[in-house]
Amino acid sequence: MAANRALFLDRDGVINVDYGYVYKPDDIVFVDGIFELVEKAKKEKFMVVVITNQAGIGKGYYSETDFYELMSWMKDKFVKHGGKIDAVYFCPFHLEGGIGYYKKGADCRKPKPGMILKAELELNLDLSSSILIGDKISDIEAGLAAGVGNNFLLNPKKQDKSDPLVLSTLFEVIPMMK
Repeated sequence: MAANRALFLDRDGVINVDYGYVYKPDDIVFVDGIFELVEKAKKEKFMVVVITNQAGIGKGYYSETDFYELMSWMKDKFVKHGGKIDAVYFCPFHLEGGIGYYKKGADCRKPKPGMILKAELELNLDLSSSILIGDKISDIEAGLAAGVGNNFLLNPKKQDKSDPLVLSTLFEVIPMMK
């Protein structure tokens, strides 16, 4: 069976505006163009995979249950907008700021590639023909370390909205990545 291509998306700063440790639907503001990007990726037969560090869990700001509930809500929003998130991988661990069980280093915490490599195995992915979009250098470093063939950095300085020009440009790039 041929391997699948994936569109890897960081969450905070790529899918939603990064206000820091958001975990409630009322606090989510979606980045302009993200629903259209995911819809386009699905039409081009990409799996859509969220890979997100979630230090807020490790630091005790919210629970894994809070995270799962928010992601379920977000997945529903994408379906209502003509797209679909196929899988979500997250890393709750934080070596410096974590508490209890969560205070440790982990191969899943970006810039390490653990979440991407786990997705590769579980979803039968061809990383060389996949795409990663992040808003931090650590996202790109994780993609490069895993062998993701196409890595894009959104402008991390625009915290109120990510760069819709970049997202709209990716609409044109995705069909070319066969």
